[in-house]
Order: sequence, then structure tokens, then C-alpha cells
Amino acid sequence: MAKKEIKTDLWVYDLLKQAEINLDSQGSNIKEINDALKTASKKGTGNVGFPEYVGVVKDYLLVIEDKADLSKHIKFDNKGLISTETTAIKDYAVNGALFYGKHLFDNTTYKKVIAFGVSGDEKKHKITPIYIDETEFYRQLPEVESFISFNEHNIDEYYTREILKEDTDQEKETAEILKDAATLHEDLRNYGNLKDTDKPLVVSGILLALRESEFKNFSIDDLTGDDIKTDGQKIYDAISDNLKRSKVAPEVKKDKLLSQFALIKDTVKLNEIEPKLGKTPLKYFTEFLYKKIYKSIRYSNSAEDYIGRFYGEFMSYSGGDGQTLGIILTPKHITELCCDLVNIQPNDIVLDPCCGTAGFLIAAMHNMIKKTNDANVIKSIKQKQLHGIEIQPYMFTIATTNMILRGDGKSNLINEDFLKLDANKLQLKQATVGMMNPPYSQGSKQNPNLYEIAFTEHLLDSLTEGARCAVIVPQSSMTGKTKEEQSIKENILKHHTLEGVITLNKDTFYGVGTIPCIAVFTAGEPHPKNKVCKFINFEDDGYKVAPHIGLIETEAVKDKKQHLLDVWFDRIKAESKFCVKTTIEATDEWLHSFYYFNDDIPIDKDFEKTVGDYLSFEFSMIMQNRQYLFNTSLKKKEKNENETK
Repeated sequence: MAKKEIKTDLWVYDLLKQAEINLDSQGSNIKEINDALKTASKKGTGNVGFPEYVGVVKDYLLVIEDKADLSKHIKFDNKGLISTETTAIKDYAVNGALFYGKHLFDNTTYKKVIAFGVSGDEKKHKITPIYIDETEFYRQLPEVESFISFNEHNIDEYYTREILKEDTDQEKETAEILKDAATLHEDLRNYGNLKDTDKPLVVSGILLALRESEFKNFSIDDLTGDDIKTDGQKIYDAISDNLKRSKVAPEVKKDKLLSQFALIKDTVKLNEIEPKLGKTPLKYFTEFLYKKIYKSIRYSNSAEDYIGRFYGEFMSYSGGDGQTLGIILTPKHITELCCDLVNIQPNDIVLDPCCGTAGFLIAAMHNMIKKTNDANVIKSIKQKQLHGIEIQPYMFTIATTNMILRGDGKSNLINEDFLKLDANKLQLKQATVGMMNPPYSQGSKQNPNLYEIAFTEHLLDSLTEGARCAVIVPQSSMTGKTKEEQSIKENILKHHTLEGVITLNKDTFYGVGTIPCIAVFTAGEPHPKNKVCKFINFEDDGYKVAPHIGLIETEAVKDKKQHLLDVWFDRIKAESKFCVKTTIEATDEWLHSFYYFNDDIPIDKDFEKTVGDYLSFEFSMIMQNRQYLFNTSLKKKEKNENETK
């Protein structure tokens, strides 16, 4: 038993280390805490007592008690409360943790105490946090998989969300973004009579023009509704200046962008003074965007795709051509997760051949820059290492604008049809990472090259040997439901290696109705027969749907993502209900649900209960004179009698 306890202690230590939390074992370096523990005997003798780990993160006191046996996790009394009996405190993890937490609360100046009861091992375990403060004896919080939510970077957010039950600043910001998007969408329709595809162009064009205000070449005050030089012309000129300032090249590319933005100066209604506003719609939109959006984009160091969020809102309100064209914008948490899954590094060269509003490229840029302090490397990342392809001209324009607003990267975006580009030529970009969210539901037997799996194969063929690739596609594309898709899957394995597939939350693309997954590959290396792949069920990712807002993260998101990455990179083991490791065939459905098996071994009590339930059911049926349910011969006899009649 002692060896098991030591093994659990070491596993908990590893969890703390991964979360970058430094706690003391069997005592404390903080005098106040150590003095309090001198009277913390579980037996109530007033002698010394030490939890497994104790320490302070910011102004929170954390205390951990662990047990090797899962059955010794928690014990409740007859009132449904965590038992405070001496035997329960000694023998059960949560009960012991609560005891130590309450003792430290009462005998130190720390008034925000979180106690953890931990039981089991790295594969099967429970971690239950309990919050202790002066307002109540304790509050049992939802179980977690790791301690990532409790390090100095995340603990305040956890406290705000889970303990105070308040919205974090990020959630408030998200709600504001969605509210502003709804308002602007309505105003663009009411005052501009704009098509759905034109709305984001007006938004992104104005944001580019606003950049020129920093160089005194553009001012909102200059938008006077003049008939000679219209507000639209002034904004268009500022856009042109900013494209030059951003060194957008070649000239033909700049001309493509300007042709998209021409609607700003050519749309008469946008340039006429609107009586209700007392100004032109363009001036009104410019004032709105400066106040609500521009400052956020310019001064935010986030991977959030603001313009993409706005575009998504426009499409969701209009029910417009987004789904018809298969356009489904990738949420920020997915673009960031893909960066983590391929372990993106500052020296990587990234290719997104269906870049949309550039969400993947923005996430990659921020992730790569975060990992270096070298100014030359950062310059190279922005100017040389981010490549995007987009077929839709207006989406290409938005992507380019988005990259300019984020600090370059725009010179490597091209407005082309990815599928028509030669994979051998694309390999010359030397991309070491591929990330993609291809158009959905466009493929058919008549157009097999438009299947999502066909886009995936073309991307893999376009990367360097050994490149890592993550694509988010509908789960159906991993099943090979048609002969054409099956053939593509077989071909992929001949030239590339499947690392694994992660099944995602069905609401990831909330409101679209697509159930997605992330498939991760290594390009240019044939799939070995004995290769063990990972298939993970990440449907429970901590995100939930909030009315009128959409998908939002809960306090569990960081914890669940950390657990996923720990399993993906083999830092910990997991039950098969979360991850199955197996060899594959091209004919398999590359999904967790296809390979899953229940690896829980039933205990005697489970067997006895099942047998008891069956016998009770059978007895009940016999008492109702319905024995034929259990006797085939009786059933046949009754059937024959009925036929004779």
C-alpha cells in the first residue's frame, strides 16, 4: 500500500510540475503555514499533521491530499455532506483535504483556500477541488483533470468564473463584440443597402483607412459629405496609401485589393448624407469602427480574429452564402489548438491553402512570436514564414487586411484556386506546417476533387517531407463513405502518415450543423503498417452554448485542453473512452467511435447487480404469465396455435 501511495504522490508532483505550480511536500517553507500544521493532526490530538502538498499561488492557499485507491476518494455522511469523522479524514482523499484546508483557513491569515482531494493514478483518477472561505464551510467544485487552472496565469480567471460565478473580462469582451457586430450588421443593411459579401469589405476597408490616421493622412473629421471629393473617395485614397505603406506587392495584387474596395467610393448611398444620422453612412461606420473595433485590433496581442468574428456574425444574421459556399470560419480556440498539436516553432513555415479571413495564420504568427525574443526571427516570421491561399476575392481581401492590421504577413497571401495549383511548385515554399479548414460539403461523385479528404491530400502533397499537418474536417470525411473518398484515403497512406484524429464538440461550428474532427498527419512519409495512431474523443472540451452569444468557454476549458495535450504527447495515459491507440487500415473509419472499446473491468458488485436486475425482471414477467419471452419453445408453440386458429 505504501508503494502505491508513493507512486500517487510522484504522479501528483508531475501534474504540479506540468502546470508550473511549486508546492511544498510534507510541510511548508512559509512559517505561518508550517506553524499551523504543527497542530493539524487528523486524529484530533493537536499534534503535527502534514498534507501531501501545500503552498501559495498569488493570494490563494492550495492544499492537496491524495490516495492511491479510487474507492478512497470521498465519503459522505448520512446528510450528504463530506464526512468529518476521524476515520473518513484519515482514509479518504477529499475528506482529508477538506480537514487540512479548514484547519489552515482557521489558523492562518489566508482567506482564499482551495483544497484538492486526489485519488487513483495517471490513467484513472479523480481530482476534486473544494473552496473554503468565511461565508460557508466549504464549496465542492467540479472535478478537474489537471492543475493547469490553478497556476499564477489562470487562477484568477478560475476564481472569477467558478467561485464568484462572474463573467471574466474576456467573456465580457466577447459579448460586447457580438453585440457590436449585431448593431453594425443592422446599420450596414439599413443605411447602406449592402450585399452580405460587401459588408465585411466595407468594415475591413475602413479599418485600413484608419491606420493612416496615425500618419496624419486621414481624419474622421475630414468626412464631411462633400460632393466633389466624397467620403468614400477619401477613405479609398487612405486605403491605397496604407497598402503602399504596408508594401503590398506585386502591383497586380494591390490592384486586386483596390478593385474590391472600390465599392466604398462607388456606392452612392454610402456617400450621401443620411438625414437620420446627419452625416454620411460612411462617416457613421468609421466613427463606430474606430471606437468599437480599431483600438482592440491595434493594441491587442491576441490570436483572436476580430474581422473574422464580425464576418461570421454577418453571415449568421443573414443566413447568406457562407454555408452555400461551404465557408465555415474556424473558431480561435481551434486555430490555437492546431498550433499546439503540431507543436509549432519560430522556425516553421506555415501554409494555409484555404485561409478565409486568415484565422490560422494569425494564430500561428502569435504562437511563433511568443516563443522567441529575437527581433530578426520575429521579422522573418511576419514577412516570410506565413503563406495563405484564398479563392474568394472578397475573403482574400479580408485576409490581407487582417494580416496588415496584425503586423504584416500579407505579402505571402495569394488569390488563387488551391486545387488548380501544382503541388510540386507549392513545395518550393518549403512549408513545414500545414493547417486548413477546407470548404465543406462541396464534393460529389461528379466532383471528387472537392471532397474535404481530397483537399487534405493536396495539402499533404504540397508540404515538405516530414512536415506536420492539422486539418479540421467533418467527421464523415474520415469514414470514407464513397468509393472515391476511400481511394483517396488509401492513397494518402501510401505517401503520408496519419498520426491521429480528435473528435470535437458537436457545437464547435455552432449553428452550422457540421460535426467536426481534427486529423493530424506527417507529410511525405508513407504510413507504416505497425504505426500506432491516437483516436481521441474530445467532445467534452469545456465549451458550451450560451443563448444569444453562441459557443463560450467555461472554467474547465484550460484543464480539458491540458489533458488532451498531455495524452497527445504521451505525457500521461488515458482510458480508452478518451483515447484509443491502435494500428489502422485505409478501410477503417478514422474516428474514436470506430476503435473504442470499454476497458473497465466489471467488479463483483457490478456482476451481482446485473444478475439481480435480470432475475427480478424475469420473475416479474413470469408473474404476468409472459414466460414466452424467455422460452423459445413456448413462443413457437403459441405462434403455431395462433396460426392454427
